[in-house]
Amino acid sequence: MNASETADGDRPAIAERFRGFLPVVVDVETGGFNAATDALLEIAAVTLRMDDVGKLHLADSVSYHVEPFDGANIEPASLEVNGIDPHHPLRPALPEHEALTRVFREVRRAVRESGCKRAVLVGHNAHFDLGFLNAAVARTGIKRNPFHPFSVFDTATLAGVAFGQTVLKRAAQAADLGWDSDAAHSARYDTEQTAALFCTIVNRFRPIYEGGAPGEGA
Repeated sequence: MNASETADGDRPAIAERFRGFLPVVVDVETGGFNAATDALLEIAAVTLRMDDVGKLHLADSVSYHVEPFDGANIEPASLEVNGIDPHHPLRPALPEHEALTRVFREVRRAVRESGCKRAVLVGHNAHFDLGFLNAAVARTGIKRNPFHPFSVFDTATLAGVAFGQTVLKRAAQAADLGWDSDAAHSARYDTEQTAALFCTIVNRFRPIYEGGAPGEGA
């Protein structure tokens, strides 16, 4: 069975392509590097879809500003990079529990509609994002986390293989996706760029997955 067939051969099946997992691209912006102590400040997620010839595309995007949890550490150096003012009076931030609940609701819907069993996080240096996601889930006591607890697709690794680039900006440029430096380091922009990069790489490898020679059907 190839990537563009279901069990009855009628439609593409993203569930077949990834063994029952739905790739969902996630990016977080944070107040530091320690998931246990540092604030989660933004989260964004992009779901993916497969077209009638088995190519992967971006589907829906959600993103939220997040209130720092009580006692959260926030490193000034991190705020200099992401440009976030977590205490700005006009910042439309949600508590962690509400932000995660909204993201997970959309992810569960996408998993259900795709015929998959669970989501798997896609990210650039993905274990960083998964670590902050899992820490926030533990803090908030959310029970229905749709993501696999430790498996990921890491676009830094994939881009290193496909393009010889591991930095997101350089990988996106190598993939002819362009790059807006003014928009970078917002969770939504980085997530959509990472999603486009992941789709580009998966689609380039599609002929190999389907049993053809490299370069066929690209």
